[in-house]
Amino acid sequence: MKKKLLAVAAAIATLPAAYAVDLKAGNWDLSIGGNANAFYTGTSCSGDAVSGLATGSRALACNGNSKSTTIGNGLLPSQLNFGAKTNEGGYDIAAVFGVSAAIATGSAIAQNSVVDVRNAYVTVGKSDMGTFKMGRDYGLLGANAIFNDMTLLGVGVATQATQNGRVSLGHIGAGYAFTGIYGQMVYSTPKFSNVTVDVGLMNPVAPTLAGTATDATAGTGAAVQVRATYDAGQGVKVYAANKSQDFLSATKPYRMNASEVGAIVGSGPFGLLVNYMSGNGLGILADGDQGDVKSSHTFTQVTYKATSKVKLGLGVGKSTNDKAPTGLQLKSNDNTTAAIYYNLTPSFTVVGEVGATKSKGFDGNQAKQSNVSVGGVFFF
Repeated sequence: MKKKLLAVAAAIATLPAAYAVDLKAGNWDLSIGGNANAFYTGTSCSGDAVSGLATGSRALACNGNSKSTTIGNGLLPSQLNFGAKTNEGGYDIAAVFGVSAAIATGSAIAQNSVVDVRNAYVTVGKSDMGTFKMGRDYGLLGANAIFNDMTLLGVGVATQATQNGRVSLGHIGAGYAFTGIYGQMVYSTPKFSNVTVDVGLMNPVAPTLAGTATDATAGTGAAVQVRATYDAGQGVKVYAANKSQDFLSATKPYRMNASEVGAIVGSGPFGLLVNYMSGNGLGILADGDQGDVKSSHTFTQVTYKATSKVKLGLGVGKSTNDKAPTGLQLKSNDNTTAAIYYNLTPSFTVVGEVGATKSKGFDGNQAKQSNVSVGGVFFF
């Protein structure tokens, strides 16, 4: 499963070389690949109403009911990826374009015509000068957490509000904030003493607020993201990142400033991921979605490869607001997910999960949801 997760991260975030089919056209190497996945998810909801982005609430998880059923994508969208690369004048040049679509919808007759373009960028560089990336891609802060989350091959936090028309949440909002997808220009240094640094300017985005009364909009200057990664070898990697952006408002402008530290460890059949992020305006799900509120996110994951075909995993995450967002009561979301992954073939993985999510409000209310998911993901 580790190889599959790395392939997913590369295919949807970085290198066209990760795709399965390569074609030669003159000096160009063309590639095409992607994935298709589907999961049956049964969810039960109980407890009180918690206002805000409460992932354990009936409102988000069960569409306002005590139970829900979704047959749709997991955390990973079904996606088709195209890549091209060449070397011209001593420069390595590559481009990636990814198009994805959701499976589940709330209608039997409406057109499922929403196309999700997550990646569309070009990279230019040399081994001794580093690489410049220009286009649309995932952000730097949070990328290691989500791309190494085992639920990238499954479901994680099951919310019908997002699975109908898009994807599940994994541990987004209950362990880490989403890494985000931005128009961007990023410079990545060559590796010096096993350290790589990425510095990026991101297109400023408006906060997606959950029911708060606010007039906040995107700032006028570019957002900035920075990440440093130390590869210690022997399956050990540690990293730290920061992102910042201004949000404008006639009533209360504020600045997002968030940091992250984490480590990824692989030792024989065991794998460990620990990640912590915190900052003002970071949001529960995404940038600024709780307004001018400080939030923190902790995520720990342990995996064990029991046989050549079977892998077991346990992930525990929690996301917390330091104070109540304006007009809302959400204090925290936490999730525990246990999963088993069976490689039926090298390309097809069968996945089974059980999960429990709890949301708490500053008013003392609590909401709970539990889910069982069964399905599979195919990479081509």
